Amino acid sequence: MQLSTAQPARHPDPTTRASALAYAIFDRPDLEKAGEYLIDFGLRQVSNDGQRLLLRAAGPDPYCYVVRKAAAPRFVGLGLEVETLADLEALARLPGASAIEAVDLPGGGRRVRLIDPSGFCVEAIFGRVKVAELPHRPPLPLNSIDQPARVNAGQRPPFAPPEVIRLGHVALELADYQATAAWYTRHFGFIPSDVQALPDGSPAVAFLRLDRGERPTDHHTLALAQTFAPALNHISFELVDPDAVGVGGRLMRDRGWRHAWGIGRHLLGSQIFDYWDDPWGDKHEHYCDGDLFTADQPTGVHPASRAGMAQWGQAMPASFTRPKPTLANVKALVHGLRTSPDVNLKKLRTLMKLFG
Repeated sequence: MQLSTAQPARHPDPTTRASALAYAIFDRPDLEKAGEYLIDFGLRQVSNDGQRLLLRAAGPDPYCYVVRKAAAPRFVGLGLEVETLADLEALARLPGASAIEAVDLPGGGRRVRLIDPSGFCVEAIFGRVKVAELPHRPPLPLNSIDQPARVNAGQRPPFAPPEVIRLGHVALELADYQATAAWYTRHFGFIPSDVQALPDGSPAVAFLRLDRGERPTDHHTLALAQTFAPALNHISFELVDPDAVGVGGRLMRDRGWRHAWGIGRHLLGSQIFDYWDDPWGDKHEHYCDGDLFTADQPTGVHPASRAGMAQWGQAMPASFTRPKPTLANVKALVHGLRTSPDVNLKKLRTLMKLFG
């Protein structure tokens, strides 16, 4: 199968090459409720001054999740690390970019704030100081049929909130797919790892990774899905092993949080996954055992299908692709049909048939 459109495709000379996904930014009306969910999910609170809640994972980043006090809940955007001050200077010259400014959060650093073509905020950050990693248990040794790893010993992982190791990726839904995908590949050097394409060759979902040269990097740090309006599809966090995913799911269920999808293994990316809705319906994923690619790995193109989202486990629920029949969604649909070159009724009907 061949793609019939220009994006997603790697850019030969991007403005910068992002080196890591730094953090996600949310607006929430209730910081305490947000913190309760996220701590059960496995993040650790860094600070809460009543206007801004910061949380971290066990890795060396001083924070990976920013929650701002606001009247209405929404996903605001994400932070991407760049490697040099020259990268920030290049981004600051882009149309609509902010000037370089100091960051008044733990770890400091400097940043440039941008808005992507779909309206999401992207903060490019450089010079953020790392912190000491938090202790976490090692992966459990597994007794394979050919090579037993333990004898005269059981497996008893602790029943506690899972130790989130790091923020892994963000998945976005887009109306203006071509412009938004081109913006990330052009300005941050993202590379398409795998693409699910519609029968006409247009992309339905693209999984984009960072360009770290010969250094292996996650199969995707950013996933982009064609829909009729910009929205967060999900945000994902890496755990140490499948038992952490399983224990985390059991604890989340016992504490009354709403399950969204899992446990299963993704077909593209290979992650063992489990998804949970936060109090405002945004999906948060626990995962482990994802694929790693170097920059020279070619892009895979696959037929789009609901079944193609998981190798085993429950099929992807319609809640991941079927919009709620709200007035806001109806308005967004009409707006997308009127303004976006990537949205039309034929494509939307095909998406609903394949993923609905």
